[in-house]
Order: sequence, then structure tokens, then C-alpha cells
Amino acid sequence: MRRIAFINEKGGTCKTTLAVNTAAWLARVRGLKVLLVDLDTQGHAGKSLGLDVRTLPRNVFHLLTDPGVRLEDVIQPSALEGLSVLPSYKEMADFPLAVANDERRAHRLAERLAPAESAGYDVIVFDAPPSMGITTRNILVAATEVVVPVALTYFALDGCAEVADTVRQVAETEGRPELRITKVVPTLYRRTSLATAILERLKAYFPDTLAATPLGYNVKVDEAQSHGKTIWEYAPSSTGARMLGAIASEIYDGAPAKAKRGKKRVA
Repeated sequence: MRRIAFINEKGGTCKTTLAVNTAAWLARVRGLKVLLVDLDTQGHAGKSLGLDVRTLPRNVFHLLTDPGVRLEDVIQPSALEGLSVLPSYKEMADFPLAVANDERRAHRLAERLAPAESAGYDVIVFDAPPSMGITTRNILVAATEVVVPVALTYFALDGCAEVADTVRQVAETEGRPELRITKVVPTLYRRTSLATAILERLKAYFPDTLAATPLGYNVKVDEAQSHGKTIWEYAPSSTGARMLGAIASEIYDGAPAKAKRGKKRVA
């Protein structure tokens, strides 16, 4: 079972957009059984799938802190066949304090998600909060691979360096040699000299893992989120869907999809 974490300590990098739509692509195009795990206090991954996370009686916080709560008690179905979500909300802000005295606090998520494989899930996708605290460390212990969305702004490489260092440190201290950054995805791409310069620096820094397709702004992606839908439900033939489909293919397959094949799949 692959466990893919979308992580960046900076906010505004399109992390949730990529996590949600990659999870949806894996379910829709590849026919996989996918669990999307939201660990951000804003609950945007669940909201992007049309869930009213404010009214749910239990969410990921309760799973992580209450031994009596089972995984199946918290998982919510989405409108897309094959895609389920483990929602989050503001209670997750209390998670660091709730586990402060637990010597194995970094392993809570991995342990509580253990039943997912026997439940038939093929892939778990994690949407991390914009920080490198104990919640993100839990994600890194539970994950097998990391995707780093990078907004093409002035401080882009700072965030990348922090994530790369943290991934290496967790892999060493937690005995997780398989944990690695498998893809770096440029986001908020515009045809400006600054964006082009930052993109060139990313190519030099991540020559083997930089995604060939940057994610540019597309209004259909924003509109889909405002309607609580994935891009595949809202505008499957849009430019946004083509970009997100190409990126998802790179993340899952490790190489860019052929243009003709990619267009056919997202149409």
C-alpha cells in the first residue's frame, strides 16, 4: 500500500488542491481504492469533497486520541467511487498537547491507520498542515513517499530545504530508509522572469524529482473547490484537469505521461 504525503511548511502552495485531486485521479482514472487523510485544522480536504466538517461527530483528532474510536467510525465516503476521506477540523490544534506525554507520539497516526491495508485500500494520501511540528512528523512516520508542492515565489527554496532536511532526519531516526521525496511540484506558475528563474533553481536542486508539469492558475480549479467537488467532477475537460492529471500521473508513475495519453484520460 503506497502512502503519499503532500508536505510543505509554508501555506499557500496548493498542497490541498494537489492532494485532493491526486487522490481523486487515482480513484477515477486508475480505479484504486484511496483514503485521503486530512490533518490540517482548517479541514479543507474534506470541504473540497463537499463534507460539512464542522458538524461531523468524530474526525481524525478523535481517532488519534481516543482508543475507543475505530478507523471505520471516522472515515467518510465521497461522491467519487473509490475515494474516501478521513476528515479533520480545528480540534487537531490540540493534538500536540494531547500526546505530549506519550513517548511514541510520533507513531500515533501510523498505528491508527494500520487497519487500512486489510480494509482493501490501495493508496493513502496525506494532506499535511503548513508546519513541521508533531502532526507532520506523524505523517512522515506513516508515509512511504513525500510530494513537496512549491509555490514559485521568492522564498520557495527555503521551504524545500526545510522539508528535505526533515525527511532525511525522520528517515534516519525512525528507521525508515524507504522514506524519501519522490516529487517536487512547482505551483502558482506564471510566465514571469522571477517564476522562470525560480523554476531553473528548482531544476538544479531537484534534478531527478522535479515534476515536468508546473501547476498554473486555472479558475475551474477554484470553482470546483467552492462547489465541494474535485476537478474531475466539475470540469473534467478543463486546462486545470489536464494539468492536475499530468501531475498526478507523474506522482504515481514516477515519469511524465505522454501528452496524447494524458489528454485522453482526463477528457
